[in-house]
Amino acid sequence: MFKLDLVQTVTFAGLVLFVGYQIRRLIPPLARYNIPAAVIGGMLSSAVFLLFRQRELALFTFDTTLQTPLMIAFFTTIGFGASLSLLRIGGPQVLVFSIVATVMAVGQNLLGILVALPMGKHPLFGVLCGSVTLTGGPATGLAFAPLFEQAGVTGAATLAVASAMVGIISGGLIGGPIGTALIERHKLKSPRKHPPHLEVPVATQLAEDRLIEKPTDTPSGEDKESYLLLKSLVVILVAMWIGSGLSGWLASIGVTLPAYIGAMVIAAALRNFDDATGWLRLSQKVIDDIGTVSLSLFLVLALMTLKLWELAGIALPLLVVLVAQVILIAAVCLGPVYRIMGQDYDSAVMAGGFCGFMLGTTANAMANMEALVERYGPAPRAFLVVPMVGAFFIDFVNALLITVFLNFWK
Repeated sequence: MFKLDLVQTVTFAGLVLFVGYQIRRLIPPLARYNIPAAVIGGMLSSAVFLLFRQRELALFTFDTTLQTPLMIAFFTTIGFGASLSLLRIGGPQVLVFSIVATVMAVGQNLLGILVALPMGKHPLFGVLCGSVTLTGGPATGLAFAPLFEQAGVTGAATLAVASAMVGIISGGLIGGPIGTALIERHKLKSPRKHPPHLEVPVATQLAEDRLIEKPTDTPSGEDKESYLLLKSLVVILVAMWIGSGLSGWLASIGVTLPAYIGAMVIAAALRNFDDATGWLRLSQKVIDDIGTVSLSLFLVLALMTLKLWELAGIALPLLVVLVAQVILIAAVCLGPVYRIMGQDYDSAVMAGGFCGFMLGTTANAMANMEALVERYGPAPRAFLVVPMVGAFFIDFVNALLITVFLNFWK
């Protein structure tokens, strides 16, 4: 058996990540259903390790010291995305859509509990197969897994990944058909022309407010891109540092929290402080890039050490809970989401997007909507509202909701 140190472990994770990218390139359905490369590579490596374990052989042991810091860094970047100014850009519909998504995240957890209990499973088994992994995705599931394990959910990490993967595939499979059914049933037509308040392209508006750095504070002689990267990294580290103190204080008063919640809250405060004052001049694009790198490496590190054999005893309960969850989201998209968001063409496209990120990821949501507009015409309001909620607000709110459920059922 080879024992890999910290640097060797991260290097191995990086190689596994790029194997995942190559596999996704060679097998188009994996890309079509937005399966992350980190998940592909990580699951493949854990499957190989499982085969060797069954033959009583061991290849490597890993030093996963950086796994938790990478996870906290990723969720800190999510906190920096929780900008109240985005609500003003999107208007009332972003707020309404956020409320609908929040209510449904709670509904996923309650449904999971109601289905899990009759099968003799811990209530938190249902929560883990609810908003933790469906609304949250594999990263949220793996981040919360240790707390669920401590609370009595055996094999929480393996369960989280399995649930998230089923959700991603389901969200990619049924989102488009749901949008299509609504459009054709109600004979909806694309507005073709943007409403007056959406005349400025969404990408341009977001770029002006969040992605493109305003008049730079780069010191003379410094490379702007390097400076922005350095500043963003330091601000993330500051949020993690202060956030760790906040999390420690909350833990001391008996509130069960994942390690990243404190940093996430501090990051959100810094983002809105900067929106109000302009003092920090943060580049959300650079922050998001750092988050993407952190997430990819965190997922691979977590998946490489996954205990796949733990799925053997929970496969049937997992399947039953997930079937119920898919039915719930499909029914909500076909009814309440479509009606609440306006009963028009854009709301039908939004319903397809809602299905994508409430079962899978924002990438699923965008793929679902792109398939619909390619066939039926543009839906500018949908492409304004769904990414804001799916990529920024719901992840932040969902983390807080999960924490509430954990503390109630622990």
